[in-house]
Amino acid sequence: MRMFVYSMRDFDELPCFEKYCAKYGVDYDYTVETPCLDNLEMARGYEVVNIITTVIDRPMLEKLHEMGVKCLATRTIGYDHIDTACAKELGLSVVHISYSPNSVADYTVMMMLIGCRKLKHIMERADVQDYTLKGKLGRELPDCTVGVIGTGRIGKTVIRDLSGFGCRILAYDVYESDEVRKHAEYVDLDRLYAESDIITLHAPATEDNYHMIGEDAIAKMKPGVILINCARGSLVDTDALIEGIESGKVGFAGLDVVEHESGLYYFNRMGEPLNNPKLAILRSYSNVLVSPHTAFYTDEAVANMAENSIVASMDVMAGRETPYLVK
Repeated sequence: MRMFVYSMRDFDELPCFEKYCAKYGVDYDYTVETPCLDNLEMARGYEVVNIITTVIDRPMLEKLHEMGVKCLATRTIGYDHIDTACAKELGLSVVHISYSPNSVADYTVMMMLIGCRKLKHIMERADVQDYTLKGKLGRELPDCTVGVIGTGRIGKTVIRDLSGFGCRILAYDVYESDEVRKHAEYVDLDRLYAESDIITLHAPATEDNYHMIGEDAIAKMKPGVILINCARGSLVDTDALIEGIESGKVGFAGLDVVEHESGLYYFNRMGEPLNNPKLAILRSYSNVLVSPHTAFYTDEAVANMAENSIVASMDVMAGRETPYLVK
């Protein structure tokens, strides 16, 4: 199998690709450039193109198809950045991957603790040498009810970890799990919103989930609710979130993802206008922590992303079944 890798990070990903391509006998080349119509010719002669979070639209897919590419691999769990309907129409297979759920789960719990203990506000005040206690009173995580929306691999891991804190845990998913029931109670969304002190999102980006956290959902939540999103930016209506923060309904938001982040995250935009004024508003609040889509970023997860994108592509090219084929 011949694979061409775009957006290669030579400081962390390249050693993984060198290791696993050698292990599986894959012929590969790469570029640090982001894929676009102007550089897709680099991949001519390769069966598989490997990307990360770049938007891959119809013109790009048609170009890849014309070049003879058979499989597009994204080394991400989500694949909403790819026009999968067009890929299917062209007969171009699309595969995604999984990686260690501990990476995002750890980060999620960290965000919860930061919110509970008002750490961003505490550190901002410490930066100007305000060491008083007023306005810094926190709460203890074991005393909180946590609502987990989405109980796939990451959601399950968050629930497992929270069980060690002694939290009361509510869960919601279209597909319920007996494993989750050991630590959490499945409830409908209205009850989860009404009873949770902390709500964390671990659902995929789909048409049905678009802006699931909007004005109506926030209105049903407890005053001062802590909202964590380490999943997908499109799950949260940014305007409704800003309104909720301004009104005091949302006491803290921990956001590793935001709407319209494509073209921002994983690039150095220092000194440039970001064309995302709502992101600037969110970052201005002392009770909002915005990180640049880094919850996944651990040594284990990066290795998983490289290896699993290779293995899933090999399975598709060999006609073998793989759970990572987008259907």
